[in-house]
Amino acid sequence: GAFTGAHERRLGRVEQAQGGSLFLDEIGEIDPTTQVKLLRFLGERTFERLGSNKTLTADVRLISATNRRLEDMVKAGKFREDLYYRLRVVTIELPPLRERLGDVPLLAQAFVRESARENDKTVTGFTPEAMQALQRCPWPGNVRELRWAIESAVVMCRGELIGLRDLPDTVRESVLAPPSSVADPDGEPIPELSVKEAERQLIIRALEETGGNRTAAAKKLGIARRTLHRKLHAYHLENF
Repeated sequence: GAFTGAHERRLGRVEQAQGGSLFLDEIGEIDPTTQVKLLRFLGERTFERLGSNKTLTADVRLISATNRRLEDMVKAGKFREDLYYRLRVVTIELPPLRERLGDVPLLAQAFVRESARENDKTVTGFTPEAMQALQRCPWPGNVRELRWAIESAVVMCRGELIGLRDLPDTVRESVLAPPSSVADPDGEPIPELSVKEAERQLIIRALEETGGNRTAAAKKLGIARRTLHRKLHAYHLENF
């Protein structure tokens, strides 16, 4: 640290990334002074440690991300044009999560495994109602908001499957809103139905695709076999 009495030298982010990649998130938020320093580093591959005037070099691949339109910031004089062109050597446009709701099941399942492990929980998946709510939510905060919602649900969940009541209020409310495009676990569109009818259709489809094998159908739906048995009874599908 650059303070009086500091004796331990700590490597900065650039030095730690030597020979590898450095990821800078929210690049559109950096102040003008930092923009100048970053531009110099990209041009000369040189930098100085905090509190030092010694110039060092580093071989680093820089990857940056932002949710802002940097072109507009350049026009408004809030982002350096020369830095903008230095950064956009290769550009990948990632659509907002609301435009790729088919990705929600895979992302949600990955976040469940991660959060369950971190919180020492036995949560393994979602009920159809909960997954439908996740796929109806507009996710203004994109993947970060989805991750937060799943982490919260894992903590609240008292069983193996996250139910509708375990999800944050903002996600549960999405069930009441008219669905824009609801998809099943395989990404196939489902007609705009009530939650119960949509769940019934999901169960029927899973049974059809597994040849009536209830164990396989339950696994496909992400629910326990006993839960599927209970729902078959509730929807009068015992003889399916």
